[in-house]
Amino acid sequence: MQTAIGLILVTIFLFLAGIHIYWGFGGKWGNDAAIPTTANNEKVINPKLKECMVVTIVLLSLSVLILIKSEIIVFSLPNWLQEYGLWIISILFIVRAIGEFKYVGFFKKVKTTKFAQMDTKYFSPLCLFISILATTLALTA
Repeated sequence: MQTAIGLILVTIFLFLAGIHIYWGFGGKWGNDAAIPTTANNEKVINPKLKECMVVTIVLLSLSVLILIKSEIIVFSLPNWLQEYGLWIISILFIVRAIGEFKYVGFFKKVKTTKFAQMDTKYFSPLCLFISILATTLALTA
């Protein structure tokens, strides 16, 4: 079970990292639906290459942690990361799923934009799913 959960999480993180690399280098596909916007369709953030690459590095680092914790690869981690890494992932993604109560998450107020609709259908549920899988892996690893 650990291996299956690990492979699912790594696949998700690698896909998301790939999309962020694509956007970082100017890709436009999906970009209009991936950035939170105000009710007037003004972007709340305007990420550039640097921000996209930071997200990519974090996602790839999470992938390595998942591979190690699901025992797909063997590598020694610092004790605190070994002990709390999966819980950090779980908390990070549940917080993202809940959101900041205005533009992002299940409890957002702005609900009519393209991003808001995609967030409700796909992004927040995906974050909840990631959190559940990370929690399950933490409890079984």
